[in-house]
Amino acid sequence: MENACSILICQPPIPRGDIGRNRIRNNMENEAQELREQAEKAREDKSLAAVSLTMAVLAVLVAVVSLLGHRAHTEEVVLQAKSSDQWSYYQAKNIREHEDTLFSDMAALVPSNDPGATSKAREKYTQEAERYKQDKEKIQEEARGLEHEVASERKRADRYDLAEVFLEIGLVITSITLLSGRRIFWHLGIVFSVVGLAVAAIGAMVH
Repeated sequence: MENACSILICQPPIPRGDIGRNRIRNNMENEAQELREQAEKAREDKSLAAVSLTMAVLAVLVAVVSLLGHRAHTEEVVLQAKSSDQWSYYQAKNIREHEDTLFSDMAALVPSNDPGATSKAREKYTQEAERYKQDKEKIQEEARGLEHEVASERKRADRYDLAEVFLEIGLVITSITLLSGRRIFWHLGIVFSVVGLAVAAIGAMVH
């Protein structure tokens, strides 16, 4: 029981990034194994060599588009965090602006034995409020720019995910050719793959 605890419970958790990389590595190894098996079939039937070559190319394209999709999603998360930080900074500046404006108004209303000092304090708070207002506008512009980048990365990631789906479908349909011997599946798989490449190209051009 103690040994089971040391093996199952006491081990440190695997980082999520490592899990994702291991999953991609396992998928690529499985696809490589399938390609080797299909290549052996192609040696027996030379007419299927082009089909096997198409599948090999599609497997590479699926891996590339999948990697681009993961990077786009990661960039989206990073930009979203930066955007949230900017809006928090904006809110802090906004609060300081309102505080200084309030102090300036109160200094004008509250009677004082030293009008000169009161006037200087009011001028100081007014200047600080104006400075915070200008800083706030710049921060707001940067935050909105980051939000635009987040939206662009989200669209790009979605396009890559959709392209991966089409390429995977094309790969699966093409593989049916090896089982059925009917080239209609090969042609149909190429059509899906072309659509996937077009969607990936659109994703790469998203700004």
